[in-house]
Amino acid sequence: MDLVPALEEPLKKVLGPATAKVMAEHLGLHTVGDLLHHYPRRYEERGQLTHLADLPLDEHATVVAQVADARLLTFSSPKAPRGKGQRLEVTITDGSGQLKLVFFGNGVHKPHKELLPGTRALFAGKVSVFNRRLQLAHPAYELLRGDDVTETVDTWAGALIPLYPATAKLESWKIAKAVQTVLPSAQEATDPLPESLRAGRGLVPLPEALLKIHRPHTKADIEDARSRLKWDEAFVLQVALARRRHADAQLPAVARRPKKDGLLSAFDAKLPFTLTEGQQKVSKEIFDDLATEHPMHRLLQGEVGSGKTMVALRAMLAVVDAGGQAAMLAPTEVLAQQHHRSITEMMGELAEGGMLGGAEDSTKVVLLTGSMGTATRRQALLDLVTGEAGLVIGTHALIEDKVQFHDLGLVVVDEQHRFGVEQRDALRGKGKQPPHLLVMTATPIPRTVAMTVFGDLETSVLDQLPAGRSPIASHVVPAADKPHFLSRAWERVREEVSNGHQAYVVCPRIGDEDEDPKKSRKKPSPEDEAEKRPPLAVLDIAGQLGKGPLQGLKVEVLHGRMPPDDKDAVMRRFAAGETDVLVATTVIEVGVNVPNATAMVIMDADRFGVSQLHQLRGRVGRGSAAGLCLLVTEMPEASPARQRLTAVASTLDGFELSRIDLEQRREGDVLGQAQSGARTSLRMLAVIDDEEIIAEAREEASAVVAADPDLDHLPGLRTALQALLDEEREQYLEKG
Repeated sequence: MDLVPALEEPLKKVLGPATAKVMAEHLGLHTVGDLLHHYPRRYEERGQLTHLADLPLDEHATVVAQVADARLLTFSSPKAPRGKGQRLEVTITDGSGQLKLVFFGNGVHKPHKELLPGTRALFAGKVSVFNRRLQLAHPAYELLRGDDVTETVDTWAGALIPLYPATAKLESWKIAKAVQTVLPSAQEATDPLPESLRAGRGLVPLPEALLKIHRPHTKADIEDARSRLKWDEAFVLQVALARRRHADAQLPAVARRPKKDGLLSAFDAKLPFTLTEGQQKVSKEIFDDLATEHPMHRLLQGEVGSGKTMVALRAMLAVVDAGGQAAMLAPTEVLAQQHHRSITEMMGELAEGGMLGGAEDSTKVVLLTGSMGTATRRQALLDLVTGEAGLVIGTHALIEDKVQFHDLGLVVVDEQHRFGVEQRDALRGKGKQPPHLLVMTATPIPRTVAMTVFGDLETSVLDQLPAGRSPIASHVVPAADKPHFLSRAWERVREEVSNGHQAYVVCPRIGDEDEDPKKSRKKPSPEDEAEKRPPLAVLDIAGQLGKGPLQGLKVEVLHGRMPPDDKDAVMRRFAAGETDVLVATTVIEVGVNVPNATAMVIMDADRFGVSQLHQLRGRVGRGSAAGLCLLVTEMPEASPARQRLTAVASTLDGFELSRIDLEQRREGDVLGQAQSGARTSLRMLAVIDDEEIIAEAREEASAVVAADPDLDHLPGLRTALQALLDEEREQYLEKG
């Protein structure tokens, strides 16, 4: 980080090598500046006790509480001398609930002397369950003595005790002491916000904010600091994205306008339905972008089944009309083949360019995947380089060096989150000039996340379903509590099949993996059974169903490790109605379109994310018959996993579900490629809660970058940007 020297100082020089090593390895903190930006997770008031009832299981927690009771117990133990072992059981309370602490063996002596009834302390440890009750085993603790005023005030400054995100190797109070050591350096922090912005919004200077976040005297101090630090994160991130948008706007591109009475007009004329209002509106936005002389960068997001492929295909045809070529990049072979099949079917004779019977305005549509035979592949490559093929649909195979285009005008990336940045960049690099880019996702993204993660893309939203789509009824099937519900689920599948329809059964695992013998030796407790057993597998479940509840039906399997030709054959048989039930992994998650499939049973549904369940569910109800989705789980009713499934069952609104998903998982690293919440460059900003700040920061950032693209007059902001954008993230933004 190119910060002022005091904040650049390595922690090992300031705190000593041992503490610095733990901070680097477990918390990713390397410099004084890193530690100053490691903010408290929450604060405890000295006179007030924590709610012990809210402790998260299996997480490292810190609580402030009072000892209610302490008992030293002796028990028989072959390991202890003279066969007697000692266990200290301490009960702590917060006035609303109780928690048990246990210490064993030689570890009982010190706490036995110190943790007397009435003592108050900070306790930290991993929350576990024993005999169905929460407990902390061998927790670390720090006494809060009333008489040791100087030490306490120095460490905890005032009435509010900051509790930091900690690890088993480094408790919250040790982090607090380390922060105390480096806090004077906060005075040297350079302010990234332009003075006019800070003053205009009444935000405190950065050094003051750092002081108040780590050592607040009042709750108002915490609020002041949070308001300021949230703005830093939102603004610096939006400046990074605004600079990216500004740079893109400077690039040249070929304007692509569809010709009158060309391929697009011929295609529209043969459509057996009219486009929804949403599809027409979004198409206009895309066509306006394609007509400009700098590259389009647009995100098209829509509900499952809202007709995104149709919108993308019309954009591709418009580019072919204008003399260019269009490429669609799909994440899996199954999906690439499905897109190729459905696009050639929709286009009919318009997809038979150069062939007998092809229409006058037709073009050639080729498929390119890694598993194609040599001759077919050679022909496809030839069609691309000569320009014979106007449209190509493919997987990562499109990105290889051998693939050359005659004139690539548009790249459509389906299911953006499945592709690495380098892959998209490699495909975009195949145009003579930067091609236009349309990114599609069927995982609806709340507006704020779109502004934060895809802030360099213009966004189009399809939220209407095409006419004739049927509603999908969703229900949770609690297999452990009510086994007869699962039996009824299989009856419902049989009923759908007897009515001439088909069904999917989805499992989290394939089932041909080698079991780890060490793992299978230990017998789990009944409590852990649902959580710890391996996820249900396609090959096992297909066998059980064929011999049991679905005996007599035509059951087939589909998973990612099958040879490509076999996968394609299975999908063709299912699409043709020759198979009754398809037992599959999430290989069917996106794009698979079989209107006659009306029912889906998702086994171990709690093992999937909210967005994934919504995607899977979108495979049914694609025709005129109503869809049914059954979410099978063994998790108990009160568990977070069950609550998540109930949320999925209660709404078909993907945007609402993505908000729930985000609240549960946190944002992930909004600039990196991590999708889960563990690694996040947002320490203070919550994408869902701070919607207004993000929107306002985007406006301010756009204005600043328009006036001073290189930030020559804002050295503090440039420094903060370099700190935010390490090399990996800089590339991510460069290539996005």
